[in-house]
Amino acid sequence: MSEPLRLFTEHFPIGGRVGQTTIATLKAILPFERRQKARQRTRTTAGEDVGLQLPRGTILRGGDLLRAADGTLLEVVAAHEPVSTVFSRNSRQLARVAYHLGNRHVALQVGPGWVRYLADHVLDAMVVQLGLPVLHDDEPFEPEAGAYGSHSHSHAQPEHEHLHTSVAFGNLRAVHRHDP
Repeated sequence: MSEPLRLFTEHFPIGGRVGQTTIATLKAILPFERRQKARQRTRTTAGEDVGLQLPRGTILRGGDLLRAADGTLLEVVAAHEPVSTVFSRNSRQLARVAYHLGNRHVALQVGPGWVRYLADHVLDAMVVQLGLPVLHDDEPFEPEAGAYGSHSHSHAQPEHEHLHTSVAFGNLRAVHRHDP
């Protein structure tokens, strides 16, 4: 008879407070597609099958920590995956590319002077047609979360913290406490 699946139910975004220790004993390497699924079965780098049962809508980022009922911490690692990156010193050209990709509801990672999306030859051809070159690589993909934000909770104790993320203002995060 196999051991029951260890379930990770608490989410601590990167930089969030976990408690006394923040050293994860397990790691799971996940591509972006899997980091968008709040409920799933996955395998750690140590080969242990584990379950994730997080609030619906949770998007995991590389460096986030998850905690199981037994206190075990799991670090989420963003997998390297095929991406297309567009660099430009011309902010107007880069804004045009971002506009056209966004108009197609493409998830975009935005950095200073560049945008990145999951590799797609059709999108690459469009970008080239707009006048910018496309570089291909395998990198962790951490796109913008969307314009409407997310709201996640940690309810480990009657006294608990809420984390609010407003992606309309980048990765601005605010934590506030609710005492019993």
